Amino acid sequence: MISARRKFMSVPVKRILVTGGAGNIAYSLLFRIANGEMLGPDQAIALHLLDIPQAIEGLEGVRMELEDSAFPLLKDIRVGIDPEILFRDVDYALLVGAKPRGPGMERKDLLAENAKIFIEHGRAINDVASEDVKVLVVGNPCNTNALIAMHSAPRVKRENFMAMTRLDQNRAMSLLAQKANADVCDVSRVAIWGNHSATQVPDFVNAKIRGHSTFELIPDRHWLENDFIQTVQQRGAAIIKARGKSSAASAANAVIDSVRSLHEKTPDDDWFSLAVCSDGNPYGIAEDLIFSFPCRSTGKEDFEIVPDVAWDPFLKEKIKVTEKELLEEKALVEELLAKKV
Repeated sequence: MISARRKFMSVPVKRILVTGGAGNIAYSLLFRIANGEMLGPDQAIALHLLDIPQAIEGLEGVRMELEDSAFPLLKDIRVGIDPEILFRDVDYALLVGAKPRGPGMERKDLLAENAKIFIEHGRAINDVASEDVKVLVVGNPCNTNALIAMHSAPRVKRENFMAMTRLDQNRAMSLLAQKANADVCDVSRVAIWGNHSATQVPDFVNAKIRGHSTFELIPDRHWLENDFIQTVQQRGAAIIKARGKSSAASAANAVIDSVRSLHEKTPDDDWFSLAVCSDGNPYGIAEDLIFSFPCRSTGKEDFEIVPDVAWDPFLKEKIKVTEKELLEEKALVEELLAKKV
């Protein structure tokens, strides 16, 4: 008799670490991972949930809910506060938790506070994670937090450190679809360039809607250069103002999209946005940054930066601004990056 339980492929269990495990984004994310939405319906997984000591009771509650959901794919759940324990042997590290910006806090202070967290996480990744661990940083300022973690984990390949700009891409796709009276599935080749911040550059110049240039369906260049870009750049703040909390469900969805894009072959006429190490990039962006580019995957947990995407003068000017901001952020933490692990 065939069991009512689904039979899974005989593949090794993938260990997935999520920091900020008791937080809102993690709560929107973990059950979708456990249900197979991120790595597929045949991939058994183990979840490692890390948070600060004050959140340990909440972590236990999340563990209980995961257990009570009886996910067939979920083979193990570990919760705790010690990175050296929770990062051990993980194949994916989703660094969701970060210190939020407080009242009156300057950006340099925020970077300094988060540097402490991401140096610790980077060192744990270096010491105990799987050699080929994939690291996706979600906690803001995510580009520079990813850079700090990368510098703190020299054992791991630099291209394995990424920061999430897929939420920005998804927001841009939705806006373009609405403006063109199209379905979001009709929108392709939307790239986010640079920093996940108010300087990010949502690329409407190279985007396609129903296979046509954006300008054919949205001839209003003034709207594209102003309302469109500003809405994408400021969407996170608008959500906080509207609901009193930061994006959680949409951010979790973008995490799923980001990892899945590494596992699925990208169509030849499309790409996805991901902030990756800029070393050797084809656009002349300064090296040793975590910079968002249009990327493609062969479907083997890899990516390549898409070359030869055209910049018009408007894009070129905006991309210089976001590159400058990332260089300034790097300068603020330069002393920490130079320290030996």
